[in-house]
Amino acid sequence: MSQFDSFLEANKTFADTFDKGDLPMPPARAVAVVTCMDARLHPEAFLGLNIGDAHMIRNAGGRVSDDALRSLAISEQLLGTQEIVVIHHTDCGMMTFQNSDLREKIQADLGVDVGERDFLPFSDLEQSVRDDMAIIKNSPLIPDSIPVSGAVYDVRTGKVTPVV
Repeated sequence: MSQFDSFLEANKTFADTFDKGDLPMPPARAVAVVTCMDARLHPEAFLGLNIGDAHMIRNAGGRVSDDALRSLAISEQLLGTQEIVVIHHTDCGMMTFQNSDLREKIQADLGVDVGERDFLPFSDLEQSVRDDMAIIKNSPLIPDSIPVSGAVYDVRTGKVTPVV
């Protein structure tokens, strides 16, 4: 059985008791969270969120890329988000390589030249949070009135620590 097949089986059970179909489209807590796609993170659980509470934007490293900004602008402009939180985490794979490493690997494995593509790796965890907060705060797509916070999630302890 493939993973997708097992997902479909699990969904049957989920759908049998699903009672959230009438939730409104805007997030109930008017917040958007940008965080990493790492499978060890369950941001809804460690932030005490339920279905419908927040927009969760996830990518490699939880970086505020152009696409993350696109999602944040839609969240704020069209769906009423009034706060943004950036959460990176300890033991992040984005701290284990540099752009040149991944560019060379893709070239060797796939025969594809990705040029100068920035995969957004980082070496300083707290600084990466500060950098991403600054990108949001300096973006013309996000009003200055929107509060932006940042934190680091510890994958060993489950604790979220604010970054100032």
